[in-house]
Amino acid sequence: MDLQLKGKSVIVTGGASNIGREIVLGFAAEGANITIGDIDSQQADEVSKEALERGASSVQVAKTDVTDLAQVERLFTKAAESYGKIDVLVNNVGWDKLMYFTETTPEFWQRIIQVNYVGVLNCTHAALKLMIPARQGAIISISSDASRQGEPREAVYGGTKAAVNSFMKTIAKENGRYGIRCNVVCPGVTVPETAQEVGGSSMWAQTGEMFTTEQFEKIAKALPLRKLGRPRDIAGAVAFLASPVAGHITGQVLSVSGGYSMIG
Repeated sequence: MDLQLKGKSVIVTGGASNIGREIVLGFAAEGANITIGDIDSQQADEVSKEALERGASSVQVAKTDVTDLAQVERLFTKAAESYGKIDVLVNNVGWDKLMYFTETTPEFWQRIIQVNYVGVLNCTHAALKLMIPARQGAIISISSDASRQGEPREAVYGGTKAAVNSFMKTIAKENGRYGIRCNVVCPGVTVPETAQEVGGSSMWAQTGEMFTTEQFEKIAKALPLRKLGRPRDIAGAVAFLASPVAGHITGQVLSVSGGYSMIG
C-alpha cells in the first residue's frame, strides 16, 4: 500500500537509536524528507546515511535536546527552511531507568519529567505554530504500555507517559478544526536487535542494566504473541498513523505490544 508520504516533511525526535531509528528508516522507505532531532548527532549521522540508502528524498540532522525549547525551535526552523513546511512530527524521545519508586530521588523524577513529558510539550508547541497556519499536519507521540497498565519499577516513567496520552487527546480535540491529527503509539518492551542500532546515550546502550536474558524470555512467554517487540513493529504503526491513509483517525492511543494490554 502506498502511504502517500513521498516528499512529506517529517521530524523525528530521538531518531538515532532503537525505535526512533527504525521510524526514520520507515519514513525513508516511503520517500519522505526527514529531519532527525537527536542529542547524539554522531549516531544520527549514521542513521541519515542508511535512510538515504533506503530511499529517503532527503535527510538532515539537527543536534537537539528536546528539554531545551530554544534548541527545539531551531530544529523546527531548520526543517521548515529546508522543506518549506512540517507535515509530520514524531515525538519519540524517551528515557527511563528501572527502579522501584522508593529507590528514586527528586533529581531522577525531574529528569524523567523533562525528557518524557516536557520534551513532548516543547516539540508539539513548536509544531503547532507551523501546522495551524498551514491547516494540516500529523503528530504522533511514542508513549508506553506502562502508561496503561502500571508497571513495577516504572512509576514516574509510566506517569509521564500517561500524561502524554491525555495531552495528545486534548491537542487532537483543540486542533482538529485545523486539519491536524494527533495520535499515540504505546510500545511494550521493544528491544533493539543489534548493538549498532543504539547510540551511547541510549538507555539500551547497556542492555543488561534494563533486563537480563532470562527476563526477556519470561516477558516473551507471557505475551499472547509469544515474542518480544522489535523497533520495526512500532515504525509500521507510526507510518500508518502519519499518513493520509489514516486521515480519519485522531485522538487515539494504540498499543503495539504483542497483546500485553488489550484496552477497549
